[in-house]
Amino acid sequence: ERPLVHQESLPKLPVPPLQQTCSRYLASLEPLISAEEMTHTRELMDEFLRPGGIGERLQKSLERRARKTENWVSRFAWLFLAYALLMHSLDYRFAAKLIAGVLDFKSMIDSHTLPVEYLGGKPLCMDQYYQVLSSCRIPGPKRDTVVNYAVGKTPPTHITVVHNFQFFVLDVYNSDGSPLTVDQLYVQLEKIWNSSLQSNKEPVGILTSNHRNTWGKAYNNLIKDKTNKESVRAIQKSIFTVCLDAPKPRVSDEMYFNKVAAQMLHGGGSRWNSGNRWFDKTLQFIVGEDGSCGLTYEHAPAEGPPIVFLVDHVVDYMKRSEMVRTPMIPLAMPQKLRFNITPEIKKDIEKAKQNMNIMVNDLDVRVLNFTHYGRKFPRSYKMSPDAFIQMALQLAYYRMYQTCCPTYESASLRMFKLGRTEAIRSTTTESLQFTKAMDDPSKHVQNSEKAALLEEAIKVHRKHTHMAIHGQGIERHMLGLRMIAIEDLTSLPDIFMDTSFAVASHFNLYTSQVGSKTDCVMCLGPMVPDGYGICYNPMDDHINFAVTAFNSCEETNATRLSQFLEDSLLDMKTLLEQVSKTQ
Repeated sequence: ERPLVHQESLPKLPVPPLQQTCSRYLASLEPLISAEEMTHTRELMDEFLRPGGIGERLQKSLERRARKTENWVSRFAWLFLAYALLMHSLDYRFAAKLIAGVLDFKSMIDSHTLPVEYLGGKPLCMDQYYQVLSSCRIPGPKRDTVVNYAVGKTPPTHITVVHNFQFFVLDVYNSDGSPLTVDQLYVQLEKIWNSSLQSNKEPVGILTSNHRNTWGKAYNNLIKDKTNKESVRAIQKSIFTVCLDAPKPRVSDEMYFNKVAAQMLHGGGSRWNSGNRWFDKTLQFIVGEDGSCGLTYEHAPAEGPPIVFLVDHVVDYMKRSEMVRTPMIPLAMPQKLRFNITPEIKKDIEKAKQNMNIMVNDLDVRVLNFTHYGRKFPRSYKMSPDAFIQMALQLAYYRMYQTCCPTYESASLRMFKLGRTEAIRSTTTESLQFTKAMDDPSKHVQNSEKAALLEEAIKVHRKHTHMAIHGQGIERHMLGLRMIAIEDLTSLPDIFMDTSFAVASHFNLYTSQVGSKTDCVMCLGPMVPDGYGICYNPMDDHINFAVTAFNSCEETNATRLSQFLEDSLLDMKTLLEQVSKTQ
């Protein structure tokens, strides 16, 4: 059925019962804080939940808002994140096929023939699919906006291509409305390539990598000039961007994927390809001269799954052979976008370069291709692969630090109209009992007991996942109550000022499973300065992980955590095999 028919019948995101969220919040704190802190937090919670008290008032306000709006969470700000994904490419023929594949996906969007996705027999919200093409984040003085140019009277018919920091407008449709063929696209890409060989141009695109406030000011300065404003608008309105990257310096085989993943995320610094981007653009496909290939996307309009669906579609499309006859009409030269660089803009570019290089040097990216087994193994023990991997992450962290930490796992709320994400708090009393038992120094814990604790921890994680995707999570509800308090009250309730609240929201492990049919790696940065960003893609017989951390933090080390993760996954497999032999 057509997606929009379903869209209207989707349920609205519910506001969970106040008592339920508050007791689950307290339970989530148990493994993370001391007994004294817990006693103090319980007192604050009793005060918050007093009959006729502040908690009830905020809950009623939130329920009123939920009745009046399509989705009560969506007006509270969304994260600014870049995700990156990497594959492997060959040449500009590859780039031409990639563009054709995205246009093929776009034809399903334009004709509303994209198949509706289901989860557990229930249709999912498809809105995000309609936000990823022809959209861009626009800097504002106080807050940014996301503009979707596809909904206007004249939807865009061009993409932007950037090579050696120079931007081009490439029209991707013939005058009769048919998309350019792969051959035509190849010819146009060659023209772009040949007319942008000089590599001494100012990297205007690097401005988009700066802190949002800094970029907001530089943006207003940049678009004062009419030519610049027109060039910027052409980039913002384009369907998507293709970045033709210069080759990076050669590295050893074991470092190759780490370096490529980092390049997809940030371009490798101002000397390399960080200026060959427009980071506000929702979708940027990156094709390197050295065969590296991937994409980076701006997180405001959509989560990972629609992007992965698009990637799977493009990869399938590229495997098919082309049967399209190429029209013999000569095509116009793609238009080069001009920028007038004033001394002030030049200064902004220099600042952005310095800032970007600091960030690039600070981010450590490790790709772990775990080849010993994949999702089929936990399934053979009737265990959820996702919960199994989450417990391996808990074990790895515990082994490295002899303590557990607040852990965020992203869950989808697409069962609801305009649903985005909820957090699953993966660290539980049960996960901590399992990790402690695994390496019990007294050697008194039997393997069967360890396996039972693992099973219990997985069961609890599954229950939390089920509640999160059905709109009964803690994180968004607490955010809603807090935001209403900020709007309506003179002071924040004590429960939100409590140190335990700050501790529980400081996610040292920020994790996301992004599963795809394509064998690719996704990566994202840490959420906190002393934390890790972990993205994983479980395939049948292997698992792709990307682990990131900041070099500026002495306590974190992405390589070491990856090693502990590999060992934990192997030890958990050994444990289950030994226990099943003795049964």
